Amino acid sequence: MSTIEAESKATASPDYVRTSLAAAMVLGLAPGRFYRDVRLHCINLLLTYPDGCRANCAYCGLARARPGSYDDKSFIRVDWPTLSTDLVVERMARYRSDVKRICLSMVTHPYAYQDSLEVIRRIRERVDAPISALIAPNLFDRARLEELHALDVSNIGIGLDAAGERVFGRTRGRGIGGPLSWSQYWDVVEAARAIYGPYRVNCHLVVGIGETDREITDIIFRLKERQVAAYLFCFYPEADSSMARRQRPPLVRYRRVQLAKHLIEHNGLQPGQIRYNSKERIVALDAPPDVLERAIAGGIPFMTDGCPGEDGLLACTRPFGSYRPGEPFRDYPFRPEPDDTARIRKELRLPDLGQA
Repeated sequence: MSTIEAESKATASPDYVRTSLAAAMVLGLAPGRFYRDVRLHCINLLLTYPDGCRANCAYCGLARARPGSYDDKSFIRVDWPTLSTDLVVERMARYRSDVKRICLSMVTHPYAYQDSLEVIRRIRERVDAPISALIAPNLFDRARLEELHALDVSNIGIGLDAAGERVFGRTRGRGIGGPLSWSQYWDVVEAARAIYGPYRVNCHLVVGIGETDREITDIIFRLKERQVAAYLFCFYPEADSSMARRQRPPLVRYRRVQLAKHLIEHNGLQPGQIRYNSKERIVALDAPPDVLERAIAGGIPFMTDGCPGEDGLLACTRPFGSYRPGEPFRDYPFRPEPDDTARIRKELRLPDLGQA
């Protein structure tokens, strides 16, 4: 019996956590190798409970209403084996040179906050890598954010996911029978920014769950004004979820949103420099040709958005979270090579982009 099989009967945090299959591979707890020699340096952990997550997000594999036992549910379409917390901590200490960041993700559950504190304490006793916490904002107030800060959690992640209150309500709030509130999420974003400082807070945004490109770019501008990082994800339907039959966004759309985000964050692109069609899809970015060329040739806009490691380089690459091996990369978990950037140019349909 493999280590994963032996531990799969475990139940609840803080004594047990789920870890992504990629992280389990890094820690020597699962067999396998990474396609194109991808390197993962972030150990992604997820709290776990027999009764699961209390939220009911329409696109999420952990949603309360999704059929099946919680242990069998996936998160961002990736297997998350359940393992002893102490075993995972021991392996992180053993493989410390490969661990440049640890990310603990919460679920909406009454015990999640206190259990997160305990898991972080256990990690801190043996591993000195930087820790991110992807929090459930409906469980937080300022005092709890400050308690995480006192435990030396360096970064806070907040899964807005929906690019605006309209889509949030339909996919995460009352429209889907969920307990989450857009205004509460933003209150926590503001409080976390005040405590953690510039770019130590990030917000996840999922492209393809019913929003327009204008709504996405509006949120990116709003986050930039607050010096909060925006991390893009590409929707990929989870089987048996409420949005299981929804199509993924076309690759051309995702590439244009990625490029617009990069230009907003790094090249000062202004709202008036983005042109949309009647469906509010991006059709032109009025940036200087040399700026567009450097961004595309460099490949960075099309890489995974994630927290950095101790060296300042991307640690959380999340390989294959939004595509399968062999499919076109949606987010490159490494810097695109020349053949990759040639493909990206075709995916962007540059003649249609109307660049200035």
